[in-house]
Amino acid sequence: MRPILMKGHERPLTFLKYNRDGDLLFSCAKDHTPTVWFADNGERLGTYRGHNGAVWCCDVSSKFLPSIFSVIHFSYSFIGPSSFLILNSVHFFLLMWCFWNVGDSMILITGSADQSAKLWNVQTGEQLYSFNFGSPARAVELSVGDKLVVITTDPFMDSPSAIHVKEVARDPSDQSGESVLTIKGPQGRINRAVWGPLNKTIISAGEDAVVRIWDSETGKLLKESDKDSGHKKTITSLSKSADGSHFLTGSLDKSAKLWDIRMLTLIKTYVTERPVNAVAMSPLLDHVVLGGGQDASLVTTTDHRAGKFEAKFYDKILQEEIGGVKGHFGPINSLAFNPDGKRLAF
Repeated sequence: MRPILMKGHERPLTFLKYNRDGDLLFSCAKDHTPTVWFADNGERLGTYRGHNGAVWCCDVSSKFLPSIFSVIHFSYSFIGPSSFLILNSVHFFLLMWCFWNVGDSMILITGSADQSAKLWNVQTGEQLYSFNFGSPARAVELSVGDKLVVITTDPFMDSPSAIHVKEVARDPSDQSGESVLTIKGPQGRINRAVWGPLNKTIISAGEDAVVRIWDSETGKLLKESDKDSGHKKTITSLSKSADGSHFLTGSLDKSAKLWDIRMLTLIKTYVTERPVNAVAMSPLLDHVVLGGGQDASLVTTTDHRAGKFEAKFYDKILQEEIGGVKGHFGPINSLAFNPDGKRLAF
């Protein structure tokens, strides 16, 4: 395994995200400046300047062409194989139009401690829009199809934590800051919020150690994790599987848990000897990766093993530790698998 060292941030990393094609890696840090890199060689392509606080999270748009593919399938089955060459040329232009107008990785969204979530043009670095709040924006994720975004905001002053759903306009000049849905009520900070299957639900987790599933249209609470089988301390991270059928949570209680995304039933538990700050699942193999460790200032008051900074690999099915990767001199705050499953960033 040959590691690629990417140098550029001046303060600790907070989040990592590959685009869907896996050729670009986006990083967030406490230095206010999200950055994009070539995934293959670690070359820094550019930065996105405009935030005035730590950037906690990001997401990037991706191709989503079900309508085009359904047209191809319907046309072919209706007209028959004899017309394939004509259809092939017609749909080539349809696909090229879609790629030209939608493209891959056109929009980046970032959430920051400066009380804003910003939309960026991936290619030019131009800030397209800023969603402004009265408290820090913690987590962001674009829906399937990139038409909606879920944003969480921290409790601040008299404002509780909240989950906001906003529309993402195709034309930035039409962008609005109005929320389609706002959910208030969870105690403490919401560290992660992601979309459930078909964008019908939102899964959230945070400081109160409870995983919740919400109806994304009404905001109604549908399910929440059982206190006996769930986490005992702050949930720091949440990562969905490649097929979207289950998700993994990491916690300061020194464990990670695998959940069914529809029923919120607990599937597996992975126990480690240090607080878990980041989790990831391989899209290629049955591997789970946990990253963590405590800040140096806290290690003297706890078990010395909690201060080790390495990514631990576990067998997803057997729940056994199968290896580890060292290299960091501080806590691991983020993990991300390349969509090809052959590379891991942390």
